[in-house]
Amino acid sequence: MSEGLRWDKDGLIPVVVQEAETGELLMMAWMDQEALEATKRTGLAHYHSRSRGALWQKGETSGHRQQVEAIYADCDRDTVLLLVRQEGVACHTGARSCFFEKLDGAKKPDTWEMPGGILDVVSRIIESRKASPRPGSYVSSLLAQGELAVLRKIGEESTELLLAALREGDDRLVSELADLWFHTLVLLGQRGIPVHRLLTELAHRHVQKTTDLG
Repeated sequence: MSEGLRWDKDGLIPVVVQEAETGELLMMAWMDQEALEATKRTGLAHYHSRSRGALWQKGETSGHRQQVEAIYADCDRDTVLLLVRQEGVACHTGARSCFFEKLDGAKKPDTWEMPGGILDVVSRIIESRKASPRPGSYVSSLLAQGELAVLRKIGEESTELLLAALREGDDRLVSELADLWFHTLVLLGQRGIPVHRLLTELAHRHVQKTTDLG
């Protein structure tokens, strides 16, 4: 893959890093040949530090590692795109993404995400509540009751969704559907199934359906 890349005069190439599941832009960094090869070999994002002039692995000390799903080059082969699964946060400031402040100085809201990314955000919160139960947390309480309790809630929310579709307006329908989706995410969290498995399955079905249709 490194063949034909257009490195700059210092032997570096800019790298754009994107969350594989949500498309969220996380950060920009630099790679040299050593960093690229280390990334390909380990499956973990490695970069070249221009300030230190050395190789570094993202998250090696903080634990906020980047599991690399794919590596692309742009059409001019002078920029690399990494699709990653970010553990924790990408920015050294503690923000999820390095791109959180507009040039006019206004910061984006903490809740800002690409629309599809909210599934990942909610899933991370559920995983956190499972690993470290929090007093007063609805999710922690539900998880503590076990899988049958989660399944009962899914059954209740499914019934309420059907009733909303039959008897109530679109706003109520959307509200009940959000409740159902939320509790299915809790079920995934209860089972320890990451949401990306669901997204991957949907993507696979989409590709297969498109292929079948020619």
